[in-house]
Amino acid sequence: MRRPSLSVLLPAGLIALSALLALGGTVFLLGMFPASAGAQAPALAANVPADAWGWGLMAAALSTGLSSLAGGYAVARLGTAAVGAMAEKPELFGRLLIFVGLAEGIAIYGVIISILILNRLG
Repeated sequence: MRRPSLSVLLPAGLIALSALLALGGTVFLLGMFPASAGAQAPALAANVPADAWGWGLMAAALSTGLSSLAGGYAVARLGTAAVGAMAEKPELFGRLLIFVGLAEGIAIYGVIISILILNRLG
């Protein structure tokens, strides 16, 4: 049996670490705003049920975190290919820049979704 190479293990490890950090941050935020029977949601979210407040924070954190991971992975793959292509044909710079910008747009869309979720909560 072949052992997985570093090019497979490193992204998987980084994704696992990022997911763990995102989950830890979400648990920390939920600890700051408990939704237990005696506690109340913050004053900004008076019209939002207590359970929805916690799930909304988790959704905002996951949409930002996962879209940033996907955008970083896409830029890493496209960036290496773009540098290789530009080494052979420098006139491709404009086209390659558009592709890298589209890959970065994935992360921006995730942040926009998070802002929309947080606006709905507040």
